[in-house]
Amino acid sequence: MAEARQSAAESSSVDLFGFLARFAPLIFLVVLMAVFAVLEPRFMSSINLFNVMRQVSITGLLAIGMTFVILTAGIDLSVGSLLAFAGLVAAAVAKGGMQDRFTVGEGGVGYGWELAALAAIAVGVAGGLVQGFSITRLKVPPFVVTLGGMSVFRGAALLFAAGGPISGFEHDFTWWGQGKIGPVPVPVIIFLVCGLLAHIVLRYTRYGRQIYAVGGNPEAARLSGLNVTAIICSVYVIMGFFAGLGSFVLAARLNSAEAVAGTGYELTVIASVVIGGTSLFGGVGTIFGTVIGSILIGVLLNGLVLMNVSSYIQQIIIGVIIVLAVAFDTFAKSRRRKV
Repeated sequence: MAEARQSAAESSSVDLFGFLARFAPLIFLVVLMAVFAVLEPRFMSSINLFNVMRQVSITGLLAIGMTFVILTAGIDLSVGSLLAFAGLVAAAVAKGGMQDRFTVGEGGVGYGWELAALAAIAVGVAGGLVQGFSITRLKVPPFVVTLGGMSVFRGAALLFAAGGPISGFEHDFTWWGQGKIGPVPVPVIIFLVCGLLAHIVLRYTRYGRQIYAVGGNPEAARLSGLNVTAIICSVYVIMGFFAGLGSFVLAARLNSAEAVAGTGYELTVIASVVIGGTSLFGGVGTIFGTVIGSILIGVLLNGLVLMNVSSYIQQIIIGVIIVLAVAFDTFAKSRRRKV
């Protein structure tokens, strides 16, 4: 009888821990919003909340792509640099060349936002493909490849635009970053639609199950007949796609593309994914968690800004949160093994 009660208590403990592990980001987000609403009344205004979502949308797009990468136990440190390079290429296409790159206001012939968006995505996909090939074929660790990519793409961006910005686009271009559908900003809609599509891919398709299998145990996945090399390479291509898309939306929002764009995005993007519950060890995570993690980071930074907290302290707080999230992930993984 005593053993049965002990077993029931352990089961209840496990269930409670599992619940917290699954919904901790959402619970923390709700609590954080409640705290900021009390401390700073301006926080809950509709203007501020839409502003938060607009700011989150760019890093959120990158975080969606990063989720695919981290699910395979990989990492991509080049996302900010690739975003900058792809954005400059898109801007050059939108302006019809480099001759009017310093023009403030609308100018230049231009090739339309459609070609500009395709150019940005093409650059992102090409960058992701090169990195994926280097990781899978040349057997170079993802950390080293993408660390090198971070430097290469940033240098390419500086070289491409000679260190200067490319500014002043047509309204059709800037609408994708500044426009609204009803009260909702277009970048927010793009972010949420991409999140929904990525969720469907990961949860309801064979390819999604293969990503989880490769991240959980690549050797077992290989013995099961999966093309592990192709799957790992493909997630970096997906990451490149979202970097290209994010670069287009960011350039449209700012009405400018710069070689320094995306600096420091790596930290925010990885933090969003890890805080959202995706394991750095691979095989565990959801797009829903990543979306919540992205919003959580945006809410945290916005609330701290409204409270006049120093940007230096903000970086410290994000760093501490990342360490705590990884520590929690490690603890959860060890607990699952025991159970």
